[in-house]
Amino acid sequence: MIQEKSDMIFGVRAVIEAIEAGKDIDKILVKRDIQSDLSKELFAALKGKFIPVQRVPVEKINRITRKNHQGVVAFIAAVTYQRTEDIVPTLFEEGKTPLLVMLDGVTDVRNFGAIARTCECAGVDAVIIPAKNSASVNADAMKTSAGALHTLPVCREQSLTVTIKYLKESGFKIIAATEKGDYDYTRADYTAPTCIIMGAEDTGIPYDHLSLCDEWVKIPLMGHIASLNVSVAAGILIYEAVRQRGFRQE
Repeated sequence: MIQEKSDMIFGVRAVIEAIEAGKDIDKILVKRDIQSDLSKELFAALKGKFIPVQRVPVEKINRITRKNHQGVVAFIAAVTYQRTEDIVPTLFEEGKTPLLVMLDGVTDVRNFGAIARTCECAGVDAVIIPAKNSASVNADAMKTSAGALHTLPVCREQSLTVTIKYLKESGFKIIAATEKGDYDYTRADYTAPTCIIMGAEDTGIPYDHLSLCDEWVKIPLMGHIASLNVSVAAGILIYEAVRQRGFRQE
C-alpha cells in the first residue's frame, strides 16, 4: 500500500485496498473528471460505506502530493469511528443514563477538539457527527482536544435525521441549542437520557433536524455580539446537564 504520510494514502488501487481492508477513512478526494475502469472499481468499493467523497480540481490534489496519485487521495482517520446504534444499547446495559452531544455542521477542527475536551471532562458518553459537513478528526482536532479524542467515542453517521429518530425511539430527549429557543437552557431537564445538538455558528441547526427535537433552548446574550463560540456554548449546556444530574443524585 502506497503512503506518503502516516495519515494519507494516494493512488486508486491503494485507496481501494484501504477500503476493502476496513481502514477508518476520514475522507477521499477524487479528481473531478476522473474516468477509468479502476475509478469505477473504487466507487463500487465505496458503495454502502460511510466515507465522504469530495470531487475536486486536480490542482487541489497536486498541492497535497506531487507523486502519482492518479486523481485520488484518501485521509486516514485519527480515531476509529463508531455507530450510535452500537453504542446506545451498551450504555443502557451498563445501567447508565446516557448523555450524548451531536455536532450538526460544526466544521472548525479547533472548535470540534475543544468540544471533545469538554465532553470527556464532563463524562459525556459519545459525540455524534455527520459523514458530510463536519470537522475532520485530524491532528489539529486531536491536539485541541488535549487527548480526549483518544478515549471519547466518536460516532459518524450518514444521516443525522435517521440518528435523531433512532435516539428518540430509544428513549432519548433531544435538546437543540438555538437562538430560536423557546426558553432559557436552564429550564430544560437533562436528567433523562439526553442528546444535546449544537449547530454551526453561522447557520445553526437545520430546520429539518430542529423539527425533530423535543426542546429548543437558548443561552441569554446580554452584549452586542449575536452569538457565542460554539465550543463555549456547548460547554455551558453540557455542564448544566452535569449540574442537574449531580444535584439530583445527592
